[in-house]
Amino acid sequence: MRVRSMGAILTLTAAIAAGQPYKLVEWPIQARSAAGTPAGPWNFGQVPGVAIHSSGHVLVLHRGAQPVLEFDASGKFLRAWGEGMFSEGKVVRIAPGDRVAGGSGYSVVHGPAGCHNCGVHSIRVDSQGSVWVVDAGAHAVHKLNQQGKVLMQLGNRGVSGLGPRNFNLPTDVGFAANGDIYVSDGYANPRVVKFSRDGKFLLEWGTRGNGPGEFQLPHNLVVDAQDRVYVTDRDNQRVQVFDANGKFLKQWPTETGVSTLFITRDQKIWAGGVLRDLEGKVLGKLPETGGHGTAVSDGGDVYLAQLTGIVQKFVKQ
Repeated sequence: MRVRSMGAILTLTAAIAAGQPYKLVEWPIQARSAAGTPAGPWNFGQVPGVAIHSSGHVLVLHRGAQPVLEFDASGKFLRAWGEGMFSEGKVVRIAPGDRVAGGSGYSVVHGPAGCHNCGVHSIRVDSQGSVWVVDAGAHAVHKLNQQGKVLMQLGNRGVSGLGPRNFNLPTDVGFAANGDIYVSDGYANPRVVKFSRDGKFLLEWGTRGNGPGEFQLPHNLVVDAQDRVYVTDRDNQRVQVFDANGKFLKQWPTETGVSTLFITRDQKIWAGGVLRDLEGKVLGKLPETGGHGTAVSDGGDVYLAQLTGIVQKFVKQ
């Protein structure tokens, strides 16, 4: 296990402004050697996502061996699973001069240039306790039980496309109150796709561009209590809001391209490390405003997944 210094992370606590109700804590608990001595911080691969199960356990999705790691809230390791389930395909950016006119700015590479479980992109837990993992490199979205058994698959694994049964590098998944499923699709397809709770295709919306209802990169999405769908259009540095049928309602700009969204039970949205109301008004910030995945506990503690290979936990004071 590689020892990763926590010094730079812990110094972020000094950046919390006066009155900021969050404190950065070291998380998870360090692993221990066979002799019982501390073995250093966890050696995660890139961490694209984090989720909290109804049990209170924290699921860390990382691009390495055993891609789903489960911890309790204190950071004690419980178990790992998911090896062999997800693709090695790595999403890569296409240089502007190499892009097809009007086409995507992203592609996928497989084989030696990829990485271990590198296709994993997002993890969510629905209201029924099922775990959802978006495998961008495999063009698939998996619904899993708590033991990691596949209950449903959206998308034709390993086959890209632009149709009701195919994705092209999907990025995230969200859920309506009635169980309807929304997928942001994604790096290569500029659209959102809606399914019924049993996986039946219902509708889709979005084309490439920067106008209302258009996307350059629909990277994340969440659904509020009124069934409005909030989509991060990362490369256009904005969040767009739609009704349940894909009708454009409004949009609000973001300071940078946002790579993670999470909606809280009291109907506020964490866009990276920035807390906003449903109109996009900034309500607060963490000292870390980035992140690639977010989860918030019932008590209000915030977990940020970082592609640098760490999970940051901010405890609500």
